[in-house]
Amino acid sequence: MVSAWLLPEHIADVLPAEAARIEALRRSLLDHARCCGFELVIPPLLEHLESLLSGTGRELDLSTFKLVDQLSGRSLGLRGDTTPQAARIDAHLLNREGVTRLCYCGPVLHARPRGLRASREPLQFGAEIFGHAGLEADLETQELALDALRGAGIRRLVIDLADARVLRGVLAGVPLDAMRLQDIVQALSEKDAPALATLAAPAPQAAQRALFALLDLYGGMEVLDAAARTLPDRSLVRQALQDLAWLALHLRAADPELQIGFDLSDMSGYAYYSGPRFALYGGGWSDALVRGGRYDEVGAVFGRNRPAVGFSLDLKALVAAAASAPQAQGAILAPWSEDGQLRAAVRRLREAGEVVVFALPGHEERADQSFDRELIAVAGRWVVQARGLAAVALE
Repeated sequence: MVSAWLLPEHIADVLPAEAARIEALRRSLLDHARCCGFELVIPPLLEHLESLLSGTGRELDLSTFKLVDQLSGRSLGLRGDTTPQAARIDAHLLNREGVTRLCYCGPVLHARPRGLRASREPLQFGAEIFGHAGLEADLETQELALDALRGAGIRRLVIDLADARVLRGVLAGVPLDAMRLQDIVQALSEKDAPALATLAAPAPQAAQRALFALLDLYGGMEVLDAAARTLPDRSLVRQALQDLAWLALHLRAADPELQIGFDLSDMSGYAYYSGPRFALYGGGWSDALVRGGRYDEVGAVFGRNRPAVGFSLDLKALVAAAASAPQAQGAILAPWSEDGQLRAAVRRLREAGEVVVFALPGHEERADQSFDRELIAVAGRWVVQARGLAAVALE
């Protein structure tokens, strides 16, 4: 018999100290996004399945919890990613001309964990730019993502750049069914040369050589020069390499300490992305803390196929990776009393942002709260007494 208090695998409670850090970071990220012109949206956790999954690829389909709506009989899904919902909002509810910037923060659910340490209930923060096809929008989202990691205290930042058009250019004209293409993408992402050899066997020799070349195209700026020499000279490949070079140049100019790398065989989300994509690492954390890129086809199913670029991250993972936790705010202990002056003083302190806790009768001492001050009565007035300091009168 399973104990009633046990939770499913990769599902966990968030206890007070960590919850406070997550909430502080959530507020900080949303405030910064607002200052950059991103408007907050709050999509529902539950939607019709076709809205959540159309055009998103097999990976999201496999990780989406599915159920039947008892009101309509239609298939519903618990969102595993908020980006398709943001695209639906942009296409049908806002339907604006020009550029729209949206951000969001809320839980998503995964039927399968995406890593050994991954939660199946991430708290996803993300930002999207709709309506601009230029690299300027790609750069803006990458810089916002970098700001998010810096704001969380993540150091030694690394950005890995890639582009879905590289593989599309390499395989142009090669007849492949959807399942074989998916397996090739997985073999490239895992750098599995034996599997790639088997899967690429039916392709022409030139395509096979290019696919194997991709396995070694990772590293610094020299990767772009090597790719230009070894990959087919096709317009998609050339444009992808030029765009990656442009992004790297501008990222380096803005932050000379940022480590920039390229991994042209990393095709994570290949069915989803349409152009440049990126992953952010930092603080010695082995898993990507942020993933994003350009996905111009995401709004097609909603009847408005316009340019889109963005990123998302898991706030829980970001807090876990942060190098140091912010100092907890000290609290003020107040004696329980019906005295009106005391209660007025407590209200004023709380309005000023202070944490003030009444010591309930019989529980005057609380070991679970960090009290560095207390309210005491001095000459008929309530004053804040700090440890080792003089009492401060409340006006």
